[in-house]
Amino acid sequence: MKRGAAVMAVLAVAALGFAHDGLAQSNTSPAQQSAPAGQASAQTPAKRPPQAKTQAEFDAYKAVIAMNDPVAQEKAANDFVAKYPESELRPLVYRAAMDAYRQANNLDKMMEMGQKVLIYDPDDPRALVAVAQALTERTRETDLDRDQKLAEARKDAQRALVTVDTDVPTGAYSADQINAYKSLLRSDAYEILGTLDYNTKAWAGAEGNLKKSIDAYPQQVDPTAVLLLSLTLDQENRYPEALKYANQAVDLTKEGTTIGDAARREKERLTQLTGGANPAQK
Repeated sequence: MKRGAAVMAVLAVAALGFAHDGLAQSNTSPAQQSAPAGQASAQTPAKRPPQAKTQAEFDAYKAVIAMNDPVAQEKAANDFVAKYPESELRPLVYRAAMDAYRQANNLDKMMEMGQKVLIYDPDDPRALVAVAQALTERTRETDLDRDQKLAEARKDAQRALVTVDTDVPTGAYSADQINAYKSLLRSDAYEILGTLDYNTKAWAGAEGNLKKSIDAYPQQVDPTAVLLLSLTLDQENRYPEALKYANQAVDLTKEGTTIGDAARREKERLTQLTGGANPAQK
């Protein structure tokens, strides 16, 4: 679920405008955001962007989100919150650290920062997805609190699908940026739900959620979701349809990578099953 880095970067830069606008336009009413295609047609008021109260607060915020090192950024975020304990920008500095740890592939710290975001903004869809992803990928069968963690992951992913339409500020973002951002978050949330269903052998639920994940952001399909869908259909003995998605997963990946090699093994197995050769063992 590392797609959309460019989308995230664009929105992170635009977030500067949100915080700065509050210095001059603290009474500006939030814009109305039309529902994306396929959603309900009724308009939902966009959430008011967090705003800096002073120029010094805004400058301190800019310094935090401009950092590239996640460890330094986490410390700077903690320092910012200590200095501005009532700031509306507290969730944003922790979200910057969360994204930095995501880029560093440190899921444990990403989840920790995401949980800090949720302390100040419990409906932030980006943090909800990040925490749900980390819980889904890091929870082990031997964890004593396994069921609790996975239930939390499902709850957070489901909540993100609701708040993505109510808690994404619009501000200076273009309609295309907002729609891409929301679509990416929906895609990731559905993939998390599909993964949770797959791991519990709830094949019908896995199929539905994984297809929704693929359909939500077709311009940059996640090969993991495609391969999981192929494996799900394989479990349901729907081999020709499973082979179609295995082929797509192969096309989206490179040989020699974990996901790429898994996709090629699944394609070979399904090709044998549908072509009359001796099938490989599951």
